Amino acid sequence: MTDYRISPEFDGKLPVLQQPVLVAMLTGWIDASAAAAAAMEALVTETNAVPLIEFDADTFVDYRARRPLMELRDGVITKLNWSAPRIMLGHDKNNEPVLLLTGPEPDSRWQHFAQCVIELSEQMKVRRMLGMGAYPIATPHTRAVKISCTSPDAHLASLLPFIKSSVDVPAGMEAVLEQSMFNHGIQSVGLWAQVPHYVASMSYPAAAAALIAAVCDTGGISISTDALREQAGVQRERLDQLVRGNSEHLAMLSQLETAFDNTHIDGMPTSGFGGGPLPSGDELAAELEQFLRDNQTD
Repeated sequence: MTDYRISPEFDGKLPVLQQPVLVAMLTGWIDASAAAAAAMEALVTETNAVPLIEFDADTFVDYRARRPLMELRDGVITKLNWSAPRIMLGHDKNNEPVLLLTGPEPDSRWQHFAQCVIELSEQMKVRRMLGMGAYPIATPHTRAVKISCTSPDAHLASLLPFIKSSVDVPAGMEAVLEQSMFNHGIQSVGLWAQVPHYVASMSYPAAAAALIAAVCDTGGISISTDALREQAGVQRERLDQLVRGNSEHLAMLSQLETAFDNTHIDGMPTSGFGGGPLPSGDELAAELEQFLRDNQTD
């Protein structure tokens, strides 16, 4: 049995594509505010993506960790929804093909999974893979979301206008794919949004919009972020309203703004993971969550 299946919509054959970009976001690793997941959801919607390839769940998924969702209706099991990685095919506003690798991060056989993705990418002539993620950092919500990048290709990284960091951290599947792509001659870049640490446990559409903008700039595609930016504007107003009502919150925000402005030259910091102590945002985060729950309009 093969480790992946091509959707019946494509008659069991991979489509002939003209050097598409592959955007990857696999759930299970660092994604503050679920910003990368929201970005992927928006990409699926904006590109009208359809399933192309589904990877075999028995090969890559531990069902004890990711049990299938049982759909029960009046005592009748109507469906079992199995969670597995998959690749979808969509098109941007200029009808350029966009491949989307989404779903859960594999629980096992990472190198084999990477090899499967490589083989498929080579067959579909993928020109560049872009991974997405997000991490919390001491940054104010009143400043534009910054993007940091990773890549095994030092020359490519030097050309990108994103933050470059030096740090030793555990790797996710996206990093394995970056390295594997590079080893097989396919350009690869990881894009990471910086999320204010005090909103990291709630949605932050500004970060999702920034990720899509970075994907467009780096991948040479055109995707609308209007819906996400509208949501970000509404959230910004709510956050500002809450902060204005508390002198301690104002003081913390002012401290973050000062630190941000002092450490950014032409918008670029010396380290993507911040410098200096992380101001405590636990109390503010709890109040923000309660404030947003109390002010739901939908």
